Amino acid sequence: MNILIVDGNEREASETYTNMGMDTQYEVYKKVLKNLSTNNFNISIVHPAVKDDYLPLGVSLDDFDGVAWTGSLLNIYDMTSSIMNQIELAKNLFTKKNQIFGSCWGLQVLVTAAGGKIRKNPKGLEAVVAKEITINEKGINHAMYKGKSKVFDAFCWHYDDTETLPSNANVLASNKKSEIQSITFDLNDSSVWAVQYHPEFDPIWIAGLMKQREDILLKEKAFSKKKYFDEELQIFSNYKNLQDKKNREKYKDLINLKSHTLELSNWIQQLKN
Repeated sequence: MNILIVDGNEREASETYTNMGMDTQYEVYKKVLKNLSTNNFNISIVHPAVKDDYLPLGVSLDDFDGVAWTGSLLNIYDMTSSIMNQIELAKNLFTKKNQIFGSCWGLQVLVTAAGGKIRKNPKGLEAVVAKEITINEKGINHAMYKGKSKVFDAFCWHYDDTETLPSNANVLASNKKSEIQSITFDLNDSSVWAVQYHPEFDPIWIAGLMKQREDILLKEKAFSKKKYFDEELQIFSNYKNLQDKKNREKYKDLINLKSHTLELSNWIQQLKN
C-alpha cells in the first residue's frame, strides 16, 4: 500500500524544527504512520511549499491509496505560491480515487480546494491543548471516531478556523474555541477525513514547540501566567512527570499513544478495507 505525506511547510519552517533538534512535521507524521501500521506501507513525502516540481520523477498521484496532509505555519488566505501549489495539489487529488487525512493546515487546504473558506479565528489562538472537543451524533457514528471518548482533549496550534464548509461536508466534532474541530466529505472518488487538531503530535514534540514559541504563547495569553506555562512545559518534557497520578488523569487523552492517535489508526484501517 502506498501512502503520500504532503508536507505543508516551507523550508525555513522545517529548518527551525531541525535546528532545535526536533523532528519536522512530516517526519512526525511518517513515524506515527509507521508505528500504527502492521503493514509495510510505502511512504513517500512531497514538499509543494518548497518547490514547484515536487513530485519525484516517475511518480504519479494515481500511485497512492492514502494521503496524509501535515500542519504548517502558513495562513491559507495569504494565497502565496507555496499555498497555491497546495490548493492545486488538493484539487488534483480530488480527481483521483484515494483517501485523504488532513491535520490542521491539511484541513484548511482541503476545505479551500473543495470550495469552503478559512478565516482568522475571531476567538483567537488555540494552542498546545484543544480542550473538551465534543463528538456530535454524526461523529459518534463515523468510522473516524470508533473507540474514541465522546469528549476529549488534543494537541493543537492554530490561529485560523473554518468559516464556510464545502457543500457536502459534515462536522463531526466541536469545542468552545472552534465549531469545526473535525469534518468529513467526499468529492468524486476521493474521501476526506480532516481535523483541526493534531493527533500525530506527542507530549515531547509539543514541549519542543512550546519552547520554540514561548513568547507567542504568553503574548497571546494561551497561559494566563508564565508559571503555568513553565509547569505544563515541565510536565510534557518528561514522560516520568506524565506518569504522576494527578498528571496521568489530567492528560489521559494526550499521553496514551493509542488514545491520541486513534483517528489515524481508524483511517489506516479504512485504507485496508
